[in-house]
Amino acid sequence: LSAYFCFLMTALGVTAGAHRLWSHRSYKAKLPLRIFLAAANSMAFQNDIYEWSRDHRVHHKYSETDADPHNARRGFFFSHIGWLFVRKHRDVIEKGRKLDFSDLLDDPVVRFQRKYYKSSVVLMCFVIPTFVPWYLWGESLWNAYFLASILRYTISLNVTWLVNSAAHMYGNRPYDKFINPRQNFLVTVGAIGEGFHNYHHTFPFDYSASELGLAFNPTTWFIDFMFWLGLVTDRKQAPKEMIQARKERTGDGS
Repeated sequence: LSAYFCFLMTALGVTAGAHRLWSHRSYKAKLPLRIFLAAANSMAFQNDIYEWSRDHRVHHKYSETDADPHNARRGFFFSHIGWLFVRKHRDVIEKGRKLDFSDLLDDPVVRFQRKYYKSSVVLMCFVIPTFVPWYLWGESLWNAYFLASILRYTISLNVTWLVNSAAHMYGNRPYDKFINPRQNFLVTVGAIGEGFHNYHHTFPFDYSASELGLAFNPTTWFIDFMFWLGLVTDRKQAPKEMIQARKERTGDGS
C-alpha cells in the first residue's frame, strides 16, 4: 500500500503536474498545489519540470519527425527508452531553440525545483519512501528501499515511457487517422488517464486529455477534486461540437 501510494503521487507529479499543468497550461493551479506537484515530480525523477515540459512541447510541435525527442518512427525501443541512451538529434536542439519556454521559468516553483533538483530527488524519490515505512510501522529498510523506492520507480518510469512508445503504435485513431498517436486502453489504466493519446494530440489543450470526463482518468479526478477545493481554476476543454466535427472530418470511424 505504501509503495502504491508513492506510485500514485509519482504519477500525479508527471500527469497532473509536468504534463497537463506546466507543459500544456490546460488549467491553472494555486501555489500550494504547485508546490505539491513539484515535490511529486521530484519523486518521479524524470528530469526537472522545466526539462520535462520543454521536451514535451517539442514532441508535440514536431511529433514523429527527427525533431521529436522520442520519435516513434524510429521504433518501439527508441521511443520507449533508447532516446535516453543517445545524444539528441540535431533537429531536436535546433528546432527546440525556436520555441518559447519563458513562461516555465516565470514560475518560482519551477525555478526552485530546478535549482535544488538533485537534492529534492534524493529526498523524495529515495529517502522518504524508504524511511517512512521503516519509522512508522517497522518495515525493514531493505524491503522499503527495494519495493517503495526502486520497484515503484522502475514501474513508474516504464508506464510513462509506454505513452511515448505503445500509445504511438497500438490502438485506434477516432479523432485523427493521419497522426500516429493512438487510443490505448492498457496505457490509460497504467498511466492513470494518459492513454487517450489520439485525443490528446488532437486537442492538447484539454485538461482531461479525454472526452470521457472522469472515466478511466484518475488524473482528471484529482484535478477536479482540487478544483472543488479551490486550488484549480480555468480548466480548458474542447467543446463537444468541435470534437464531433473533428471525428467526422479526420477520424478513422472507430
